[in-house]
Amino acid sequence: MRIIEGVGIMNDPVWYNCYEEGVPKRIEIENISLYEMFERSAKNFGQRPAIVFGGKTWTYTDMERDVDRLAKALSRLGVKPKDRISINMPNSATWMISFFAIMKVGAIVVQTNPLYVEGELKALMNDSGAIGMITVAPLYPRVQGIRQETSLKWVLVEGLKAMGLDEGEGTCDFHGCLNDDSEVEWSKPVIDPQTDIAVLQYTGGTTGTSKGAMLSHGNLYANAYQIWEWIKGSPGQEKSLCVIPLFHIYALSVCMNTSILGGSAVIPVPKFDADLILKLINDEKPTLYPGTPTMYVALINHPKLKEHDVSSIRACVSGSAPLPVEVALRFGELTGGKLVEGYGLSEASPVTHINPFPSARVGSIGTPVSNTQAKIVDIELGDKELPVGEVGELAVKGPQVMLGYWQRENETRAVLRDGWLYTGDLARMDEDGYFYVVDRKKDMIITGGYNVYPREIEEALYAHPAVREAICAGVPDSYWGEKVKAYVVLREEQQVTEEELLSFLKKELASYKVPKQIEIRDNLPKTAVGKVLRRFLVEEEKQKLEEHAQEA
Repeated sequence: MRIIEGVGIMNDPVWYNCYEEGVPKRIEIENISLYEMFERSAKNFGQRPAIVFGGKTWTYTDMERDVDRLAKALSRLGVKPKDRISINMPNSATWMISFFAIMKVGAIVVQTNPLYVEGELKALMNDSGAIGMITVAPLYPRVQGIRQETSLKWVLVEGLKAMGLDEGEGTCDFHGCLNDDSEVEWSKPVIDPQTDIAVLQYTGGTTGTSKGAMLSHGNLYANAYQIWEWIKGSPGQEKSLCVIPLFHIYALSVCMNTSILGGSAVIPVPKFDADLILKLINDEKPTLYPGTPTMYVALINHPKLKEHDVSSIRACVSGSAPLPVEVALRFGELTGGKLVEGYGLSEASPVTHINPFPSARVGSIGTPVSNTQAKIVDIELGDKELPVGEVGELAVKGPQVMLGYWQRENETRAVLRDGWLYTGDLARMDEDGYFYVVDRKKDMIITGGYNVYPREIEEALYAHPAVREAICAGVPDSYWGEKVKAYVVLREEQQVTEEELLSFLKKELASYKVPKQIEIRDNLPKTAVGKVLRRFLVEEEKQKLEEHAQEA
């Protein structure tokens, strides 16, 4: 079996001195597929819990049985290696079983947000060329609405019969397929973990154009291994509370793949609810709770926090959005668990940096994880490495970095150079090797852990007949981190209310993209050449918050 040692590093970087004792600076990463990773854990931890969901526990043996059954069902449907299959549902046991069944037949998972409306769903299916989808009955009507305009040949629907819906051509009840014992010819696919795609993880660029990051089996296995070593996981003993949606790369890697690699349990939760989370922590005793700042804010401010035993949580890695310093400190005081910030992006599977647990620095994204290089380069050309303390673009290199963007060679060349991924984030490094992100990708809004791209919302607003100009920005918010706010100038002699515009947008966009507030203005601030000054609007909001704080 080949061993992938990761990125060669000539001289030990300064951040190695900050690694927690027991965390390896370099790790030997096996060259195996994600299904082989799962298969090994099923063999070694067969009677240990793999999934805890809906009052039921699947051991690894139970999960392997269901994965095998579903893989046979996919083969009956004609799925071949490299076919693209969408998983379109909230977190559940079915989501996890579907993922590893798709891995077993050598197909590619198309990560799909179940909040997507028909237009968003159609665009994703057509770009990926997905031939099939696994979904749930409440979402089925939305899928049916776009099937004829996509390459989808079949849909497996969990709960189809339970909701009184009928099977039709290309539509099957999930559990009916799972329980079909008829024979099917199947041979184990030959997978090259370094070159074969496991997941198409869709992400927007600064322009808002959706792109599929091609993540190989090797990329995802490497990142799971890097995370497992960083948290010093105990094989077969950990329990990860998975509240972040599994269609998000952070949850896929940090919650699910890392746990499966370590023969440990995953507790998938379909939707964040602070009451439910506290009950699950109290009852199920998870040891790991990856989350977003918004989730931790809700817990530490919950009036019944002290009525629950949350002492089982030993480690939390916050991602998807900047972690406020006061949240990290208060979380530790109230729970006794360690909450540290990490950093990653879809193009890197996603984790590249995490704070060392005993020596986390507030406000920092931490140091590069094992087998990972990072540097700060000049913003203009990106060919000059900057000295300690200077702000530039963050570039990273490691075995977790994507193969490229799906069918987008120009965009791939723009961000991948000699194995280095240019993140588009501005950052600096201190003298000890801790990194600090000082600004996010241009214009992108991060609200409650979701990436929102203003252009998409603006285009939806421009489709309204009363709107002359529209621009969106992320403005500071104590709960969401940033909230989406839209600024609109109406056409002459046109009238429309904020409520009417919001109602219009709810039909066009996923709920998390809909602005929390719309301000109708007479004009927008612009440059001499007519470019709208988005940053002026953000500064206006900050000033309002400061004035309000002073008055209070």
